Amino acid sequence: MTTLLLAPVYAGGVQLGAYVLERLDPEERERILRTCSTNVDNLAAGRWETLLSSSLVVEEPMPLAYALLLLAVLGYAEYAYGAWWTAGVFALGHAGATLLVYGALRAGSPRPETRRALDVGTSYGFNAVLGALTSALPRGPVRHAARAGLLAVAACPLLRRGRTFTDLGHLAALGLGIGLSVGLDYLSTAKHRKIT
Repeated sequence: MTTLLLAPVYAGGVQLGAYVLERLDPEERERILRTCSTNVDNLAAGRWETLLSSSLVVEEPMPLAYALLLLAVLGYAEYAYGAWWTAGVFALGHAGATLLVYGALRAGSPRPETRRALDVGTSYGFNAVLGALTSALPRGPVRHAARAGLLAVAACPLLRRGRTFTDLGHLAALGLGIGLSVGLDYLSTAKHRKIT
């Protein structure tokens, strides 16, 4: 029997933290969020600890549907591959996508409001774990279709006029997760529970 601990503790902790932040004085709440944000200004100033802190806070409580989806994806990953694997993929996706977006923004000379925009949340790590979980699908057309479909859905926001840098981050995180999944297809001999 596998005990799931990481997924409910993480999702519940982030949600509880959001409710606590919501009850703070608006200026204090804003200060905490800005301190945790992986925006261009913070990273350019060498505040690398934000690569961790930004994954632990959200701007507002997560909608129930998203919180349950986050719990389901992280929970299944923990069940199928283990807590350390899930945490590692989440961290790789969160930090990797953040650094890719940071590099793209630095190269493009972003506007001041973009440089100091709030950039916190669970979505980059979530997307990476979701992409990596495609290795648990049956091999062949189902797995390929799932990967292509997820990438297409993540790429759609980049085609609209009001796109943001986080849209690029979601696609980058998903790509990192799918890349890891493809690596698992070819390099891993480990047995894990597959979706059937």
